[in-house]
Amino acid sequence: MVAISLTKVQETAPALVSLYKSAGVSLAKHGLDGQRAAVYLVVDYSGSMKPYYRDGSVQALADRVLGLSAHLDDDGRVPVVFFSTDVDAVTDITLDDHRGRVDRIVAGLGHMGRTSYHLAMDAVIDHYLDSGAREPALVVFQTDGGPINKLAAERYLCKASKLPLFWQFIGFGDRGSKQFDFLRKLDELPVPAQRAVDNAGFFHAGPDPRKVSDADLYDRLVSEFPKWLTAARAQGIVRP
Repeated sequence: MVAISLTKVQETAPALVSLYKSAGVSLAKHGLDGQRAAVYLVVDYSGSMKPYYRDGSVQALADRVLGLSAHLDDDGRVPVVFFSTDVDAVTDITLDDHRGRVDRIVAGLGHMGRTSYHLAMDAVIDHYLDSGAREPALVVFQTDGGPINKLAAERYLCKASKLPLFWQFIGFGDRGSKQFDFLRKLDELPVPAQRAVDNAGFFHAGPDPRKVSDADLYDRLVSEFPKWLTAARAQGIVRP
């Protein structure tokens, strides 16, 4: 069974119904029917991200993640971390208050800084551990480039491999650029030499992420999650 019914989504967030249905198709395709998981969204608030806030790409991603989360988690909310040089905000987006939510959050934030992954990762880890969650977590981590401290990001990902957290990185930006080489490297860090399990995935959404179809986006968000679940259960990281 889904965590939140179609009827409840129709009542609380009618604009997300098509996203909810599309997410359900992808989850079923990847054998995740009935799976429960906390869902997090981490959003880059560095200066180069300004166009993606302005054109609605960040809000569109938040809506899509909400549509996915409704199948996996029954609380109707997604914790969201905005980060740049530091952590700019830890808040949430809910089914019943999703419209324009990103703009309202950003209106209360300060200067758009540089890009520092590890502090955002630390904020997610703290939130997850403090929540007392018993289910694993799928963390959708959006950025438009590599971090200023690559070693710290790599260390955090490796340490986090012993926790029930899967990090799905998604890149916004020019396909011809090398700004995502570091994320590709993170995706390929060796197991078990550096990580207990392969706890990360990466895909490139291109310069206009809104053009990625809902079906394609959901397939790519969840395609590596089942393999990680199997490996994490085998290692005792996720409860059977």
